[in-house]
Amino acid sequence: MNYFRTAILLAGMTALFMGVGFMIGGQGGMMIALLVAAGMNVFSYWNSDRMVLSMYGAREVDRASAPEFYSMVEELAARAQLPMPRVYLMDNPQPNAFATGRNPQNAAVAATTGLLHSLSREEVAGVMAHELAHVKNYDTLTMTITATLAGAISMLANFAMFFGGNRNNNNGFGIIGTIAMVILAPLAAMVVQMAVSRSREYEADKLGAQICGQPLWLASALAKISNAAHAVPNMPAEHNPATAHMFIINPLSGERMDNLFSTHPATENRIAALQALAQQMGSGGYGQGSYAPEPAAHAPQGGPWARGTASRPANRPSGNPWGRRGGDERRGPWG
Repeated sequence: MNYFRTAILLAGMTALFMGVGFMIGGQGGMMIALLVAAGMNVFSYWNSDRMVLSMYGAREVDRASAPEFYSMVEELAARAQLPMPRVYLMDNPQPNAFATGRNPQNAAVAATTGLLHSLSREEVAGVMAHELAHVKNYDTLTMTITATLAGAISMLANFAMFFGGNRNNNNGFGIIGTIAMVILAPLAAMVVQMAVSRSREYEADKLGAQICGQPLWLASALAKISNAAHAVPNMPAEHNPATAHMFIINPLSGERMDNLFSTHPATENRIAALQALAQQMGSGGYGQGSYAPEPAAHAPQGGPWARGTASRPANRPSGNPWGRRGGDERRGPWG
C-alpha cells in the first residue's frame, strides 16, 4: 500500500509541475515544463549522490581508515543481500545519517562523526540497517525525483511572476490565477515531497529492524538522535534545507508534530511502531538470528566509537563490545 501511495504522490507531483507550465504558457508551456523535468531528473539520476555528498563534505572510508564502521556496514549489507555500498563519514557533531545513489549497485551510506561518537555499536547498527533499507527499497532514487520536481516547481512559479500574468497568456487565468499559482504551487509541492518522505521512513524502519534483527536498537537510536538533533546544529543542512528529508531524523527543526509539513514522522510514532514490531518478532527486540556488531580485530586505539580494542577493560567479556553479559542486562530502554 505504501508503494502505491508513493506512486500516486509522484504522479501528483508530475501533474502539478505540468500544470504550472500550462499556467505560464498554455499547452506549449506544459510541454516545455515536462521536458525540463525530464532533463533535470536525468541529471539528478546520474549525479545526485556526488552532489549531496559534496554538500556535506563527506569523505569515503574503507577497512583501513574506519575498520569497525566499515565492517559493520559490510555485514549488514550481506544480511540485506545488497552489494557493498560506498561508505562515507561527515565531520559533523550532530548525530545523523543518510543514504544516496540511484540504485543498490551505485549506493552510498554516510554517517556523521557525531553519530559514531554518541551512540553505541548496537544503535549505530540499527541506524545503518535503516539506511540500507532505503537502498534496498530504491528510496534514494524516489527522494531525488521528488526533491528535483519540487525545486523545479518553485523555479517555474518564480518565472510565472514575470511571464504568466500578461494579457497574451492563453491559459485563461490571468494575473489572479498566476498569483495564486505562485503561492500555492510551491506549497503543494512541499506537501507532496514531505508525504513521500514520511511514507518511506516507516518502511525503512521496519525493513531496517528486520535486517539487523533488533527493532529496539533502532528505537533507542532514534530517541537519542532526535534529542541531539534539536540541540546540535547541522550547518550544512541549514544551508541546503532541500536535503533534510534524506536524513534518518530531520536535521533542521524541532518540529515534533506528525503532520503534512514535517519531513519525517514523529519520532514517538516511529518508536511505537518499532516496539510493536519487536513484540511481533517475539523477542522483545533481542531475538535469535540477529546481527551482533563486533569490534574489528585490528581496530586502532580510539576508533570511530572513541575506544579501540586495546583500551577494553580486562574484565570485559570477549566478543561483547558493550561489556554486558546477556540475559536481561541486554535489554534496551524499552525492553
